[in-house]
Amino acid sequence: MDILRPQIVRVGNRCYRKNPILQKDSNLEEESDFTDFIPDAAGWSDETCTLDAPNIEETSDGYKTSVSAPPALFKFVIGRKGETKNRLEIETRTKIRIPRQGQTGDIIIQGHDRNGVMSAKTRIDVLLDSGRQKSPFTHFLSVPFNARHLQDSVLDFKADVLRACDGDRGIDTSIFQNPCKLHLTIGCLVLLDNNEIQTAVQTLAQCQQELIEPILKDESLKIRLEGLEYMNDDPSEVDVLYAKINDQSDRLQILANRLVDKFTSTGLMQREYDKVKLHVTVMNTIFRKDPTGTAEPDRSHDQRRKPRESFDAANTLQRFGKYMFGEHFVNTVHLSQRHSFASDGYYTCAGKLNF
Repeated sequence: MDILRPQIVRVGNRCYRKNPILQKDSNLEEESDFTDFIPDAAGWSDETCTLDAPNIEETSDGYKTSVSAPPALFKFVIGRKGETKNRLEIETRTKIRIPRQGQTGDIIIQGHDRNGVMSAKTRIDVLLDSGRQKSPFTHFLSVPFNARHLQDSVLDFKADVLRACDGDRGIDTSIFQNPCKLHLTIGCLVLLDNNEIQTAVQTLAQCQQELIEPILKDESLKIRLEGLEYMNDDPSEVDVLYAKINDQSDRLQILANRLVDKFTSTGLMQREYDKVKLHVTVMNTIFRKDPTGTAEPDRSHDQRRKPRESFDAANTLQRFGKYMFGEHFVNTVHLSQRHSFASDGYYTCAGKLNF
């Protein structure tokens, strides 16, 4: 390991330097009782690069702290057959108590030495953050584009493409977006309990005065949905085809970027790109396997996905590359729930911001 360039692990607004694991005496693996733990500073190799120290309480027999987390993430601390939890307890000389399945509450860490408790909390924070990143998205910030006239335009576009590009490889009715679900995805979130959902709703509400009013200044936000775009280098091997968003004022781009800034600063969202890509999906090969469209707001780097069957979009782009879908007044941002739909066919709204 290069000591001048140590590996950095970020958890929320804190960052930690990851040190190499020290060699342990094999006899430590046999220790299991909390009362048998002997303080040993050499057992803790975590160092924090932040002034935010854990809130550790001194007790009659040592030290104690807690970690708040939704129950869905407990498994990442427990590990297979409790192996991760047991290893943490041995290496940090602590006792870790995790609520049983079906129960809620905090993870409690106790130990005879303050450094051991701090090290255990640091490692648990990293495990929880890693587990959250591995979890599928549950919600996403979206701008609905499902106005009636845009739905009709997308249906017309579908009919035109199927008629003019009949026979082009991979193009069939299954890969077209459901017009009821037309939207711009601003960012995706993993919200694992009601508390996290309410925190996201409250964060969205704060954006009214902090973002919406300063950016829009009581003026309407009118955009034009026009033209097609794809994001790879070969138009004959396309998975997703987008309708371009034309905003001459650039306010929608600014608004989307600021929303991502706000949600990432609170730890509710992971930043994927420097700025939000403004687009509305009209064709997507993932719909072959999931006609509901709930697979779209997902982690693009998920290696467990099965390979898609791409389509040849060269002819479609040549014929309909400047297709005019229509104009639209953007006046709301939704906290949309994945895998759930409202009566109008759009994603269920857990919270919204109107402007």
